[in-house]
Amino acid sequence: MVQIKTPEQIAKMREAGLVVAAIHAATREAAVPGATTRDLDEVARKVLAEHGAKSNFLGYGGFPATICTSVNEVVVHGIPDEKTVLEDGDIISVDCGAIVDGWHGDAAYTAFVGTGHAPELIELSRVTEGSMWAGIAAMRVGARLVDISRAIETYIKRQPRPAVGDHSLGRYGIVEDYGGHGIGTEMHMDPHLLNYVSRKRGKGPKLVPGFCLAIEPMVSLGTPHTEVLEDDWTVVSSDGTWSSHWEHSVALTEEGPLVLTAVDGGKARLAELGVTAAPDPLA
Repeated sequence: MVQIKTPEQIAKMREAGLVVAAIHAATREAAVPGATTRDLDEVARKVLAEHGAKSNFLGYGGFPATICTSVNEVVVHGIPDEKTVLEDGDIISVDCGAIVDGWHGDAAYTAFVGTGHAPELIELSRVTEGSMWAGIAAMRVGARLVDISRAIETYIKRQPRPAVGDHSLGRYGIVEDYGGHGIGTEMHMDPHLLNYVSRKRGKGPKLVPGFCLAIEPMVSLGTPHTEVLEDDWTVVSSDGTWSSHWEHSVALTEEGPLVLTAVDGGKARLAELGVTAAPDPLA
């Protein structure tokens, strides 16, 4: 069953979303060469405490940390530790969430550690983030869930093939085993959102006001396939290619989508796509 939220409940989710945005800002600043992924986790813990919010990652299914820190070939669910030291040229996905009065927020971003990143890595993150915004822009009243999947997949497939110098690396790999999800009184709820179109899944439910989704494409420079390491959490690309992960929690309202985990509610990026973001209930 899809949980439909009232405007008052969406306002609570917006509170949680802004805490997530604050964690993003703080961990971005802390993601520098020499920092450990445990350092970033400590930063996130402090932000949660400052806002009186709870982590929805810590203890989830036994997960031992406040955030997921996925470096280079790690796609998602990397566990912060003291051994993983960020180096100049790394890329890292930071995925985190927050709970405020029982309502959840969840979002992720890819950051560049230091300088001197290869052009194909910069482009990889741009493509992944762009596909997320394409999916958000497709979240309209009366559309179907598959329309979001199609928008994400189409955006990625329309991008130039990744290349190093004059050598093409083939196509981007849209990760198949993980995707977006409903969000509300729990972090992961129905429906599951694929980042590509599957005939087996059909069109999915119709989107109505009160529908809330975490839209999160994961894209690699190679295969769409993944493997889980022995810790039963860390997910890596099967061929060792590096990947990018972006995510926002979004609420659909009568007046359009509201990006709950974006500071401006998604206004700027959606305007570039010809979509008007819904008014911020906390403004």
